[in-house]
Amino acid sequence: MKKLGIVFICITVVFTITHCSTAQKLQKKPPITLQEVYIQSWVSGVKGGGSGINLFIPVSQKIPQNIQLDSAYFKGKVAKLELSDASQMLYVARFKANFNQNQDIIMSSDPKEEYGNQLPELNEKIPFDLKDTECVISYTESNVTKYFKIDNIVIKKQEHYPSAPKNKQ
Repeated sequence: MKKLGIVFICITVVFTITHCSTAQKLQKKPPITLQEVYIQSWVSGVKGGGSGINLFIPVSQKIPQNIQLDSAYFKGKVAKLELSDASQMLYVARFKANFNQNQDIIMSSDPKEEYGNQLPELNEKIPFDLKDTECVISYTESNVTKYFKIDNIVIKKQEHYPSAPKNKQ
């Protein structure tokens, strides 16, 4: 009975160690100097034009060549970071929302007629527990993936894009 207890404890310890090693570890300090990080939601003025939230990450200085920003985790979603303006060194992650999306769905008793319908997007579970004003940035440094957290993201006023221009004839 004592041997069985020792085996159980060993298996538990091995499981715990291997499980902890696969968890994403956040770096204490970002590898780059950031300015004020902010989000801005937007809505198209055209029906079905879409909506979403953009996360803006301005950096203070040029990022070293061995570091590449990859993705942003925010509000349960993940989006790729793209360099929006190279001169201002501004990175943007674009998170699409469900509001004001084009909903052209064909409903029919014949499955062949429904062939062109888009599948619903399933939100995958992100590995971080974040507040509404926090995000995690994944980046590679010398081909090693690392993560850092940004707190106190500023929320800017929503952007309402105008509707399509009126036809003047």
